[in-house]
Amino acid sequence: MTEGTTANGQARRRLWALVLGVLLLAGGATAYTLRAAADRPGAAAAPADEGFTLDGPAGTLWFRDTASGRVARQEPSAPGGRAALGPRCDRFHAAGGTALCLQLRPGVPARSYVIVLDRRLRELRRMSLPGIPNRARVSASGRVLAWTTFATGDSYATSAFSTRTSILDLRTGYLIKNIEQIPLTLNGRRHHAPDVNYWGVSFARDDNRFYATVSTQGRTHLVEGDLRAWKARALKENVECPSLSPDGTRIAYKKKVSEDTRAPWRLHVLDLATLREHPLAESRSIDDQAAWTGPGTLAYAHEGAVWSVPADGTGAPRRVVAGASSPAVPR
Repeated sequence: MTEGTTANGQARRRLWALVLGVLLLAGGATAYTLRAAADRPGAAAAPADEGFTLDGPAGTLWFRDTASGRVARQEPSAPGGRAALGPRCDRFHAAGGTALCLQLRPGVPARSYVIVLDRRLRELRRMSLPGIPNRARVSASGRVLAWTTFATGDSYATSAFSTRTSILDLRTGYLIKNIEQIPLTLNGRRHHAPDVNYWGVSFARDDNRFYATVSTQGRTHLVEGDLRAWKARALKENVECPSLSPDGTRIAYKKKVSEDTRAPWRLHVLDLATLREHPLAESRSIDDQAAWTGPGTLAYAHEGAVWSVPADGTGAPRRVVAGASSPAVPR
């Protein structure tokens, strides 16, 4: 091999290395641009159309429209129609003129946006946090919000999951990033364990007392929490995703009635004064935090639709709207 041939080969290799480097830099720049666009406030959001608000006649139901991913509204005078003109959300809830929207962001590891909206569904605040959106709740006054994300896993039907539950007080702006550190009393004694998980918060009307699920040592419990005193105590075992009634006397929840991970739960209602419970007429396994749509009715998502059932155990489940989840009636 001659000296000229060797020089030409080295020049070609340098040229190819330069081309490859330019391509890699271009690809990296494109990836960075896409990531930066996704991280800009509002970049991933589809804001509500003008005029689409939390106001509506009595009996109006708000929910997440499955086809579009946007918040929709169905009025009682038009049960066959809907208006899917709200923001894009993966989980949604609203009360007291405030809405809470959880959005799953693209990318690995999983991250989400928590978006606080006003009565006109305009964005007030946005936060980024790790995990997959799971539960969202707004207090009756609209002043205190809670949400749960899956830190690992994506189902309560298995033991291989971990949750992160946060509470935000809009009056003060104070954010509790994870309520796992709240002092917990279980069976009359202070409980410490590395496997404690909380999810499914539901607020009382005073914006201080709340109910939630705590899981530890393979069991779930209903806990009553006190934000000002910063303490919680377990009330009853085998309670998940509690939802406090408008009058504050009952809790709807899902109870584990089977070891079959495909259908482990049944909806129940608990009387807080007596701690007596009764099953609802919905006999299918429901994995949702039911929403009270009135003093005697509950709504929940199942198999791609929102259903309703009486809270006293009578009647039969009724499909309210197809292609929907995250039902809410902002009182």
